[in-house]
Amino acid sequence: MTLTVRLPHHVEQELAEYCVKRRVTKSEAVKQALDGLLRARAEPETVARHPFIGGDTGNGSDVSGNIKAALRARFGSAGSAGRTGKRSR
Repeated sequence: MTLTVRLPHHVEQELAEYCVKRRVTKSEAVKQALDGLLRARAEPETVARHPFIGGDTGNGSDVSGNIKAALRARFGSAGSAGRTGKRSR
């Protein structure tokens, strides 16, 4: 099937750059993008797999009661990086 689409100049430019970097044709890149878009819409449970939506399946407990520990486990210890104790204005 042939499909003609008018793209804004900046989108066409980004598509061209994407294709050069990944060595794919514009047609192939658009096919892959549409396939990904349509698969994502067909599988709504992918949203529920986000690590901070719903329960923490790692230990069977609810994340809401243990959010600080869950965040530390996901992103590491808060430590003192970026925290000076002073508020910026």
